[in-house]
Amino acid sequence: MTEAIPEIRFEEEIVLDEARRRAGLDDFGDDLFLDPMRRLLDGLESEAALHAVGRVTMYERIVGSLVGRLSAQDYFVRHPEILEERIEAPTVIVGLARTGSTMMHRLLSADPKVYAVRWWECRAPSPYPGSDWRHEDPRIPDAHAEVKAILEAAPELATIHPWDPEGPDEEIMLLEHAFLSGVPDAFCNVPNYRRFVIESDLRDGYAHLKRMLQFLQWQKKEAGHPAERWILKAPFHVGRIPQIFEFFPDAMIVQTHRDPVETSPSIASLYCSTWRTNSDAVDPLVVGEQCLELWSWGIAKCLTDRDSGFEDRFIDVLYEETRKDPLGSIEMIYERLGRPFTNEAREAMKRWGDDNRRDKRAAHAYSLAEFGYTREIICEAFAAYRERFIVGEAESP
Repeated sequence: MTEAIPEIRFEEEIVLDEARRRAGLDDFGDDLFLDPMRRLLDGLESEAALHAVGRVTMYERIVGSLVGRLSAQDYFVRHPEILEERIEAPTVIVGLARTGSTMMHRLLSADPKVYAVRWWECRAPSPYPGSDWRHEDPRIPDAHAEVKAILEAAPELATIHPWDPEGPDEEIMLLEHAFLSGVPDAFCNVPNYRRFVIESDLRDGYAHLKRMLQFLQWQKKEAGHPAERWILKAPFHVGRIPQIFEFFPDAMIVQTHRDPVETSPSIASLYCSTWRTNSDAVDPLVVGEQCLELWSWGIAKCLTDRDSGFEDRFIDVLYEETRKDPLGSIEMIYERLGRPFTNEAREAMKRWGDDNRRDKRAAHAYSLAEFGYTREIICEAFAAYRERFIVGEAESP
């Protein structure tokens, strides 16, 4: 007999009380997350057109984020030394989505001397109460089960993104716990919340991200896995460069570049697939319009920020060059960072590349027209970016 899907209500006190019940805790720390959470709850109820399973999925993500906040705050109180951890000179990978940033992230993260946020750590940054997390962390098998469920619900996602529950992934999922991220927007249609995130300075979110990285660094050391530097990555950061440098003042940025004519329909296809896991009312034209607006805004903001005094903090990498000679691109990055590219790191990256060739996954199929795109529309939206980084670089003038 099929278990009944529970009735879901996106109401503030309901999600807060449920998180307190599950965590057995009641101290959320500061209350700066409440306003963005309320806006998200409203969007999920009034805009997202979620089906019954989608309502449960998004409810669970919200409650999970709140449980994570409660658990992290409990650790901060019991272990104040966590917030003394130094996040020193991180390398932050940014760029439009679908520009090879995942490959770059996982290659750089293969260096045994660096830290990376693993997918399972993103989803559950706080150890489970009573677990022997320093030795056999139960969050890892849970992450495997979650990824399996995601791919069973939407098998096409395996052709779009290489899912690895133990591999490096985007710390945007830590920003999600502050309710200041692009994660909800990637899973369903919440245009007012998306606009709110675009228009916010997100300082509260990046302050939370720094605390969570300190928390994860402390855990890694406790578990006997010390390293030197963090490799971070999220396309979301492309429009938030000043926030990166405010909270990580010695950071360096690796920006990945690829023609938006190629990336834009791929981005929209990814969003369509994830939206369809939560709603039966997904219009590819709406997805295309929103994605074009979001990412053209982000890249334009990045260009402005680069020209405001941050240009020398960027290392530019072209997708085609990395695809043809990944270790050559990595060597250039290490040289710019002033770090030795050791034989140990080189061999680890080569092994990762051999084990994770793109041809081991099915091709990702999509077209411009299905999202209302033409080459001319995309070129116009990204004109300044293409002139600076694509025309004359990846194609002839």
